Parts: sequence; structure tokens; C-alpha cells
Amino acid sequence: MGLVIRNGTIVTAVDQYVSDVFCEDGVIKAIGKNLDVPAGTQVVDGSGQYVFPGGIDAHTHMELPFMGTTSSDDFYTGTAAGVAGGTTTIIDFIIPGRNQNLLEARDFWMNNAKKAVSDYAFHMAVTWFSDQVKKDMEHVYRHDGIQSFKIFMAYRGAIGVDDVELVQVLDTAHSLGALVTSHCEHGDAVVALQTRLAGSGKLEPKHHAMSRPAYLEGEATNRVIQLARVASDGRNGHMSTASEAQPVYIVHLTCKESMDAVYRARAEGQRVLVETCPQYLLLDDSVYEKPDFEGAAYVMSPPIRPKGHQEYLWNAISTGAIQHVATDLCPFTMQQKAAGKDDFRKIPNGAAGIENRMNLLYSYGVAKKRITLQQYVDVTSTQAAKIFGLYPKKGAIAVGSDADLVLYDPKGTSKISAKTHHQRVDRNIFEGFELEGKVATTVVNGRVQWQDGDLRVERGAGRYLKRC
Repeated sequence: MGLVIRNGTIVTAVDQYVSDVFCEDGVIKAIGKNLDVPAGTQVVDGSGQYVFPGGIDAHTHMELPFMGTTSSDDFYTGTAAGVAGGTTTIIDFIIPGRNQNLLEARDFWMNNAKKAVSDYAFHMAVTWFSDQVKKDMEHVYRHDGIQSFKIFMAYRGAIGVDDVELVQVLDTAHSLGALVTSHCEHGDAVVALQTRLAGSGKLEPKHHAMSRPAYLEGEATNRVIQLARVASDGRNGHMSTASEAQPVYIVHLTCKESMDAVYRARAEGQRVLVETCPQYLLLDDSVYEKPDFEGAAYVMSPPIRPKGHQEYLWNAISTGAIQHVATDLCPFTMQQKAAGKDDFRKIPNGAAGIENRMNLLYSYGVAKKRITLQQYVDVTSTQAAKIFGLYPKKGAIAVGSDADLVLYDPKGTSKISAKTHHQRVDRNIFEGFELEGKVATTVVNGRVQWQDGDLRVERGAGRYLKRC
């Protein structure tokens, strides 16, 4: 049975108009006014509502083994929460342990993801380097459709790489034509600060943020940008220009120092792409002062920054300098966080947010006139699809595109609460945030999976997306 959305205001990254959208077999078949559709077609009235391309969250960590535990949302609950919030596609991370075979880790994540309710793709993290790792990178790129490789410049001694390994990853990616994504913090300096704070008895959640200051993120961002040029130098018998450097994508950028490093590189012609997250746009480091260990709910890396950085990032979004707003979803319950009750270094890093991203960006971006509707679509869907090889099947409303659609009612209102969200975690870092508008209906592959508070997802209905 097909589906038609009648009289909705279609909003893309470049356009806005009122029309019908007819979907069949999981694909958009026709767009136009007063469409003739087959008898028995399901009808959804889109009058007075925006119709957006389904949201893409290009940075999630479903059921991630990390810091002695596992993130609390798995591929079923996490993608279901995403659907409730208008996100219809995720790109998760395969993260091998140090010295673990990349293909072994691939199989583990691919098996876990089979329970997803919406479509998914993967980045591959490279947590060490050898000749075999190089061969595995080539294999997953050519055969598995994994075309982005992540490096961690933090978490030294676990999944973080040193500069020699970092250059080897950049070099291999450059040979393949792949994209490198980077978690930017100076890992050794973070360890030094953590040790110093702990030695002084400063072990509360707020000291997590103190151990990872913005300048260490800025330094690492600048470093990976500069080292990206090594990957291309000498290949044609000459020193490369900045425009020939290996492209890099900075994940969860949080601060002015990092953004300034990006601006400098782009001024020289280097291709540097940027992602941030709602928590870095809407929260400040006062959250770490919450009593009774509640600050632990906000322990993530990089941490929430002091006031001032937030508006700098909003401005970067409004000028097109930030391409994507993801979540870095990696939730842990307060029982799990309690592993660091007496030592912030042991608090599992991460929080939820996939259910709230689309609503928050509309409420505090569009409704506050920080960004336009077109920019909203661009940073929540279209740019991620283009950067990561999913466009125009994803991130677009066009004939032939996948029928992943969100009907957004601008007149709706609600308040975020852990008591009512679908994420499998007992705290919400956006608790109490007032929302303007609401995700009224979410269509995934041509099927209504969320409508007026009714979640109708099907376990295992998601498809793995090979990227090109």
C-alpha cells in the first residue's frame, strides 16, 4: 500500500513550497499538487505542517562497549528513539579494541545492528596501525561501503592513536579517497591534567571539564589539520598545496579555539568539514556544578564549555561554516555513571540526545531566528547525506529518493523530560527544555512509524547502507 502526504509545506536545503508527496515501495514516486493516487493509498494530511527530509544523525554510539560498561541504548531502542524525534538514518561507529582485527570488529557491529528499526551506515575507527590494519581499511572501503575512518586523539592507552599512527591513517585514507573523521583533544596533556587534579584530591564531575580545556581541543584540531597535508606531500614529486591535503571532518567540535583553526585552514584552501552537537550549542559548564553527583550526567568528551563558545558555534552554523549537527549519542544510566562516584576519571563518558536533536534545532535555531528553515534541513540531514555518500537517496525530497520524511507541526509545544522520552536512560541532559513545534509524523522507508505520540517501529526493519 502506498502513502500520500497531502498539502504539506515541503522544505529542502534550497527550497520551500506546498505540494503532495506520493510514496510507494519505500521510495518517493511523485511530487505535485492534487496528485492522483491508487485506491487504498494511505493518506496523511500535511496541512499547516512542514515536510522535511528524514533526519540523519552521522555520529552515534549504539551499545558501545566503553570504560568497562556498554552504552545503554542498543540499535533497537536507539533507532526507535530517533524515529520518535524525526531521525530516520544513523551512521554509527565500528570501534575495534587496540590490536583487534578490524574485520572482526566489523562483524560484531554489523550483527548488533540487525535489530535497528531504521536505516544505518558505519564509520570505521582505526585505533592502532599495522600492515594488516592497512589491508583491512582497504577491504572495508572497497567491499563494505565504509568510506570514512575515525581517529581518536584522546583516550590514550585505550582507543587513542599517537601521531605516527595518525599520519599512517591519513596516508592510507588519502590513497583510497576516503574521509578521515577526528576526535580532537591532546590525549597526553589530558592525562597529565587528570593526574594532577586527582593528586590534589579534585575528583568530582566538574573536574572532568577542568581536565579537558578548550585550548587542548584547539591544539589537536590544528594538529590534525596540519598533519593532513603530510598525506599528499611528495606524491607527485612536489610539496602539496593546502587544497591537495587529505580532507578531514572534525567531530563534535565544541569551542572557539577549534573553529578558529578550521577558519585558518579554509582560508588557505584546505578542505575541513565540521560537526557539532546540541549540547555544545545549548548548555554551558555550569551543569557540572549540579549537586549530588548529578553533574555526572553531563560528563562527556569533549566536555560542555563555558559561556561564550555557544554563540560562536551558532554563528558558524548560520554562515555555513559548520556542516552538520549530530548527537554523539552514547548514553549511560546514573548507575553506570556511579563507577566514577569517587573519581571523575572512571565516569563513563557520554549522554543521550537522538530523540531531541531535531526538536532542539528547530526550537532554538529556527524559532529563535538563528538559522533559516533551509539551513535547518541542511545541518540536520542534507549535508550529512552529501558528505557521507548517501545523497540523494537520503537527505532529499525528490522523485527517486528514499521515502524518509518528517512532518513537523510548528504550532505544537512540549517539554523534554526523562520521564517521557524513549531513550533507554534515566537522565536527559536537556531536562525541562521547552520546545516550539513538534515532530508530528515520521515516515521511514514509506511507512508511518511515529504519529501523534504513537511509536510503531518494527525491530530489524532497518537496512545497512553501503556508501558510494
